[in-house]
Amino acid sequence: MAVTLTFEDGIAEIVMKHPPVNALTVGDTWAIRDAFVEVSADPSLRAVILTAEGKGFNAGIDIKEMQSVEGFGHLLGSSDACLETFKQIYDTPVPVIAAVNDFCMGLGIGLVGSCDIIIAARTAKFGLPEVDNGALGCASHLARLVPPLKLRQMTLTCIPISAQELHAYGGVFQLTEPEALRDEARALARQIADKPAAAVRFAKAALNHIDPQDLHGNYRLEQGYTYQLNLMGIGDEQRDAFVAKGREVTR
Repeated sequence: MAVTLTFEDGIAEIVMKHPPVNALTVGDTWAIRDAFVEVSADPSLRAVILTAEGKGFNAGIDIKEMQSVEGFGHLLGSSDACLETFKQIYDTPVPVIAAVNDFCMGLGIGLVGSCDIIIAARTAKFGLPEVDNGALGCASHLARLVPPLKLRQMTLTCIPISAQELHAYGGVFQLTEPEALRDEARALARQIADKPAAAVRFAKAALNHIDPQDLHGNYRLEQGYTYQLNLMGIGDEQRDAFVAKGREVTR
């Protein structure tokens, strides 16, 4: 996967690209974390855009990679990478804008749910297929985007929702045509960058402090249930079934 970072006039743009569907390996996930560490250290930073190129914003974790390794080491490594990456995005000292170009599944929900603002193409859809894959995770992040009963419905049925529906819930700030997504994200980033820098940074810090959800603790709890499912053999069984079916994108 290529994780590219560009920085211009106080605005950083982090772009994920891993054909065919932007499913993330463990290394990919750490690379995203590292990019956020790098930009967060720059005092001239005003805003960050997280987006993707190609088919889909994110199709979740790379299950094929996970099933190519024996034992639980890869699972534990993936869990650590996700926890630290989501935390780094959330703790970025300036606003982070997720620009979602198409489907955003599983781990992708953790990425966008760690951001401050979501802009989405009208064709985008969002979902948590974790239960179908014998796992849990990122319901904590989805809880920031949808009401409580919608959260339960999406988690238990694994049925995704459209960007329009998420916009109606307030989880998506702005809908755009796919070809205008990046330009709209940059325009919003520029609008934020033009505000008093110290005030924006303090506002972000205050919002994190008053957040009613313990996002990182709740996600860690979800990971514990995933570990239990793997000890029971259910996680491995479902991931094997996923690989056997040769699916590229979780429905």
